[in-house]
This record gives sequence, structure tokens and C-alpha cells, in this order.
Amino acid sequence: MCIRDRLRPEPQLPKGGDVVLQGRELWFKYDKDLPDVVKGLSLSLRKGEFLALLGGNGTGKTTSLKLLSGLRKPYRGELEISGSVGMLPQNPQALFVKKTVREDLYEILKGRKLSKERQDQRVAHVTALCRLEELLDRHPYDLSGGEQQRVAIARALVNRPKVLLLDEPLGALDLRLRKDMQIELKRIQQQMGITFVYVTHDQEEALTMSDTVVVMDKGRIQQIGTPE
Repeated sequence: MCIRDRLRPEPQLPKGGDVVLQGRELWFKYDKDLPDVVKGLSLSLRKGEFLALLGGNGTGKTTSLKLLSGLRKPYRGELEISGSVGMLPQNPQALFVKKTVREDLYEILKGRKLSKERQDQRVAHVTALCRLEELLDRHPYDLSGGEQQRVAIARALVNRPKVLLLDEPLGALDLRLRKDMQIELKRIQQQMGITFVYVTHDQEEALTMSDTVVVMDKGRIQQIGTPE
């Protein structure tokens, strides 16, 4: 059975849970003289949902993620966000700015109106959640690919976003590490109740991990539904 047979033909508003992010008819192009990259994106995300955004290269997945995060502004349409949104790019090394994992985690909280005690609590929480206890005093660049992904996820979670957007975060890992990190992401999602939007071109990965699968092609949502 092909993926189109698995999915409902029309977008549906999520059932159950509070809607934490909603885009209505979002249109975007990188220049006024260029073609539209995203065409009428309408998507609602509920609290604690794991949504996979599935499609091939050039289908508008990454640009859609940037629209949902607020990094890009649509020239038409509306975006409603309830709470904070974090985004994890494809290359975690682009995020690291300090000489140790510990310093990098605290750097994210710099400038926040949090007491030292609250900062310590947050760092301790994500350290335990992402299993970083043995990595705190190491340089992020000296870690393995899977370890770097866990640190990058911890950096995103330390701000306690309601929605976390992930742009093919496991694409550079080998098959074993991908499977391990899939389990880790699902565990974190369930423990923290965060809404995940997960961009991938891997059909099996999308169907395995998600509550909802969205199929994109040529800048539009073509199908949406549950993996089942």
C-alpha cells in the first residue's frame, strides 16, 4: 500500500488537546519575482502532538518550518502561536558557541530573568532528560554525532518551548544511531508534553514516530492523517 492510500485526503483540525500553533493559508516566496515556495499552508498543532512533515527535496518542508517558527514571514496568511517555539537545524554544530556542554547550556539562559537556582534547575533537568551527565565538561565538537544531537536537543529544551521544530535532525547519523535517537525523541516528547514538528524525507521514520503525518509536494499539503 502506498502512502497516499494510508492518509486522509483533506487536512483536519487536530482532535483533543489545546491548539498551540495554527497557520492559516500561509504563502511565501523568497523574492517577489520568484515562484511561491509555500502555497496556502494551513496547519494546526495540538499540545503534545508529534507531527511528521514528509516530502522529497524541494517540496517546501524546511521553508514551512521557518514560517511556523516565525523566522520567515508569509506575505499572505496568519500565524497564531501560543507560547514559545524552538527550532533545531539539520547541523547541530552550528549551534555550539562555548568550550563545554555545560557552558553552552547556561549560555542559552543568559539574559533570561531567572535566578541562579532556577537556571541550575533547568540545566539539571535537561541534563538528566537527555542523558548528558558524562558529557558536561567536554567540548561539543569532540562528541559523537549522536551525542551532539542530544546536546542540541537539550539546548532547545532548556528554554522550555511549547513547540519544538526539527529539520531532519537525524539525517547525518548511521542507521543504529537514528533508531536510538528516534526512541530518545519519543521519550522526551512523552515526558515533557512538547509538540514536535519533525521534517523528514524518510517515509518509514515518519510513520513510525508520528501521531500525524503531513505529506508535502510542490509547496502544498497533499495528504494528512494518522500513520494507521
